[in-house]
Amino acid sequence: MASTFGRVRKAVIPAAGLGTRFLPATKAVPKEMIPIVDIPMIQLIVEEAVRAGIEDIVLITARHKEAIENHFDYNYEVEDTLEKKGKADLAEVSKAVGKMCNLISIRQKNPMGLGHAVLCAEPVIGNEPFAVLLGDDLIDSTVPCTKQLVEIFEEQKASVVGVMEVPADEVSKYGIVGGKMLTPRLMDIKQLVEKPAPQAAPSRFAIPGRYVLSPTIFQCLKETKPGKGGEIQLTDGLQLLAERERLLAYQFSGTRYDTGDRLGFIDATIAYALKRADLAPGVKEILKKHLG
Repeated sequence: MASTFGRVRKAVIPAAGLGTRFLPATKAVPKEMIPIVDIPMIQLIVEEAVRAGIEDIVLITARHKEAIENHFDYNYEVEDTLEKKGKADLAEVSKAVGKMCNLISIRQKNPMGLGHAVLCAEPVIGNEPFAVLLGDDLIDSTVPCTKQLVEIFEEQKASVVGVMEVPADEVSKYGIVGGKMLTPRLMDIKQLVEKPAPQAAPSRFAIPGRYVLSPTIFQCLKETKPGKGGEIQLTDGLQLLAERERLLAYQFSGTRYDTGDRLGFIDATIAYALKRADLAPGVKEILKKHLG
């Protein structure tokens, strides 16, 4: 049996949402497949997990999300055609996505919240620790955010959530943690509050969608009662976890983009385009044109 606090080999990526904020684009295309420049958002999330040493990706999906699974498969027709046309470099780009990871897909048959989505992964995760990465949050960092959390988890033998400090007037948008600071970047969590009013927030440290958890979270989620809208909230399950074993918060290094928001998506697209040597000069000229 795998150790509860052993090496982190698996990750869960919830991707069952309807993506209604991006309608009409998401009427027939999964939100996770919308690209940041030319790479689907879900691929950037998977790449972060793989760079953190993750071997198995458990994708929590819903009906009409088959395009995500197809994206991480091989496409013989496309790859063979490209090779025959002498475009082996493009064929390899396509093949590389299929080689990226071992993908296991599980359907969340009813939309019962993020906590329920994570709980759906239990048959595959078993008694192993695992990472959770939310697809709405891109985190650009030299050391992948998930890798930073994995290192804290393995060093401290405790579950850990990634946090960032937000302005007081934005705490009501996030799950907020409170507790005792162990170092300037590491907190021993005692309290988690989902979208508190600014005056009720225990701190300004918000969770933007990165976690490394012990399998104890599954029992906590089973005991978590549905909240607003009949959904099982991951934050509520984490509060139970914090009462039963150590739960840490780590202020990660990196820039986070909220791609679930249209302006955040545009911000991420511009930022990622400006990082590319082949696109940056042209993007700067386009921005000058529109801003001028």
